[in-house]
Amino acid sequence: MPKPVYLDYHSTTPVDPRVLDAMLPWFSERFGNAASRSHSFGWEAEKAVELSRKRIAESVGASPREIVFTSGATESDNLAVKGAAAGGGHVIAMSTEHKAVLDSVGRLEKRGFEVTLLPPEPDGLLDLNRLCDAIRPDTVLVSVMYANNEIGVVQPVSEIGAICRGRGVLFHCDAAQAFGRIPVDVERDDIDLMSLSAHKIYGPKGVGALYVRRRRARVEAQIDGGGHEFGLRSGTLNVPAIVGFGHACAICAEEMPAESARVAELRDLLKQRLESALEGVRVNGSLARRLPNNLNMSFDGVDAEALLMALPDVALSTGSACSSSTMEPSYVLRALGVSDQAARGSVRFGLGRFNTAEEIEYAAGRVIEAVGRLRAMAPNRPGNLPILP
Repeated sequence: MPKPVYLDYHSTTPVDPRVLDAMLPWFSERFGNAASRSHSFGWEAEKAVELSRKRIAESVGASPREIVFTSGATESDNLAVKGAAAGGGHVIAMSTEHKAVLDSVGRLEKRGFEVTLLPPEPDGLLDLNRLCDAIRPDTVLVSVMYANNEIGVVQPVSEIGAICRGRGVLFHCDAAQAFGRIPVDVERDDIDLMSLSAHKIYGPKGVGALYVRRRRARVEAQIDGGGHEFGLRSGTLNVPAIVGFGHACAICAEEMPAESARVAELRDLLKQRLESALEGVRVNGSLARRLPNNLNMSFDGVDAEALLMALPDVALSTGSACSSSTMEPSYVLRALGVSDQAARGSVRFGLGRFNTAEEIEYAAGRVIEAVGRLRAMAPNRPGNLPILP
């Protein structure tokens, strides 16, 4: 291949050239501060921001005034969890949430909040009966991500939202991985707070949004200093990035159905190639309820870190980029009941907009070759399995 094959679209995506073109003028000739209300430079910037706010709102079935711009999904998660629970009470989350949610919940627990972390079923899905049993009279917030960033499993969000609405509890959903890949609708799903990020949908890094349902979700600001974004997030807005975010949303709204179908075909091709050539290969998490671009697989008898080192021409990961500094087995996979050994042999394949069938064939061949070589180097390791003839 002329360049490395990128299969880590869950960690970040390249900026779509069309998005970059839309952003460039806002770095130079259209450089105004959107909060400057006394001249045309500020008016122009504010107009661009409001157009992006409208585009993002329309893509999730919300009102523009319900979209609060942030620096990304991590900040949105912090604002949602800490801001919605600021008055005290009981908080529920899944043990497989993104670290931005788990660490925020952990911070609340240190402040004296009561926290319940619900485990997933072996397929990665939340047991709705367990959720119902966990909700108490003092529960103020339930946080469950739309689709997991490691195993790609899509939760029964509409059912979760209905349960929370019926019990009078706010429902926060981290939709960073789902948004732009599958249809997301806050009204259909009864979502009160939802975190989004531009760099997961071929927009720029450093900008995201929090959907806050009006007249229901009360959120306390975590950043003070000017009352920007309806008083929920102070700070000068990153106009070029916000313009890019809005443009990326517009592209996704038009192209998502065809793109998701094409990427799912490539994902299934990759799965078929690996399973037909290698024994001891398993998919982690539900296949029926999964993002179209995700494949998380365990390779028996192989250490995933060693496998990645053997594939310098294929960009892969062992899990979340936000947790890649630790050598511990994935907490998501362990929550599913996957053994430490199998978790250490698991790789996340994240496909995306710019992948081709040729790249998938090449990557599959390289993985098959590397797995076979690593297994041959450790003939006495338990679980060592050959390449199929």
